[in-house]
Amino acid sequence: MTSFRSWKLLRRKTFCDGVKSGLKMKRLPFMGVLCTAMLFVLYRTTVYQYQHTEMDENFDPFETFKESSLASGLLGGLPRGIIQASSDLELKPLWSTSSSRSKVEPSTRGYLLAIPVGIKQKDGVDHIVQKFLPENFTVMLFHYDGNVDGWWDLDWSDEAIHIVAKNQTKWWFAKRFLHPAVVSAYDYIFLWDEDLGVEHFNPGRYLKIVRFEGLEISQPALDPNSTNIHHRITVRARTNKFHRRVYDSRGRTKCSDISEGPPCTGFVEGMAPVFSRSAWYCAWHLIQNDLVHGWGMDMKLGYCAQGDRTKKVGVIDSEYILHKGIQTLGGRKPPERKASNTEEMTRRHRTASGDPRMEIRRQSVWELQIFRDRWQQAVKEDKNWVDPFLRSLKHRKLKRHG
Repeated sequence: MTSFRSWKLLRRKTFCDGVKSGLKMKRLPFMGVLCTAMLFVLYRTTVYQYQHTEMDENFDPFETFKESSLASGLLGGLPRGIIQASSDLELKPLWSTSSSRSKVEPSTRGYLLAIPVGIKQKDGVDHIVQKFLPENFTVMLFHYDGNVDGWWDLDWSDEAIHIVAKNQTKWWFAKRFLHPAVVSAYDYIFLWDEDLGVEHFNPGRYLKIVRFEGLEISQPALDPNSTNIHHRITVRARTNKFHRRVYDSRGRTKCSDISEGPPCTGFVEGMAPVFSRSAWYCAWHLIQNDLVHGWGMDMKLGYCAQGDRTKKVGVIDSEYILHKGIQTLGGRKPPERKASNTEEMTRRHRTASGDPRMEIRRQSVWELQIFRDRWQQAVKEDKNWVDPFLRSLKHRKLKRHG
């Protein structure tokens, strides 16, 4: 009886152990799935935090600059809370009422329009500005002819920012007065020429398309009747809302689906570019302080597109402009004093062609070559820099032939 009872107990124990073992075996796949799910959640959270941090830095690079300046000791003499790393171009009253002093309201202007202007183009500039004012724009005028008084009769002139420097170019003004820390309050910067017709352009609709399509650098398309059209990618396509590339088999440059760079894709021209805050932060550093005509920059702006220039750079067709091609800089002016013989000989030599515009063109071509040389030298010297577009081009070719 004892042996029989022992055998029953042993059988029961073996059965229970088997059940427990089976339950454990069943739990293993479940635990594996649970662990996998937890690891996936952890991975996604880490990626999200990284992307969020990266977006914050792109959105406000000046906070990053402030942190680096604090770390390096440049701002060590100031308490952190008093530091303001950016500014804006909003006009402030000399005094305020007692009721308004307690209200510290941030700037409500989200966009900036900056234009080099001369008094001869006053009517055209007025037409441009009237289009932008209802859309919450700050207006900044660069007076290259020195004439500011002739603008005060316009209703909006008192609220605009006026900068005066005779015979200076748009890029000269931009490098000196549109520092990223000053314009960081603006989501988009329109750096336009003065000779543009805006009959078919609406800034509000334009920005909606730019935002929706994620364009960091853009321009309105050019009316086909515009003067001085240099690249087909800038010409309006009537059936499109916008485009990022052009197809053209004519001329020296062939543009097709396999084209990876300017002027076939990732390109805007210098007459009417529009920059996001982050793109302008990069583009401002690309502007050469001494090369004032800006030739060659348009071919390199795609490097400031905060990503793939074939996706982040575009031309808006539904909101288009007319380029009038009016030559303004380089006009002669009467001498303010009697020149010496040496000065007179120098002046005659400089204008021997009889056309100051020809001299400006020669200067522009010379600056273009200097800019290209500097780019090549910079690439050669920076051993850590890798051309992101050459790398992506090689990757696409491998996928195409793989």
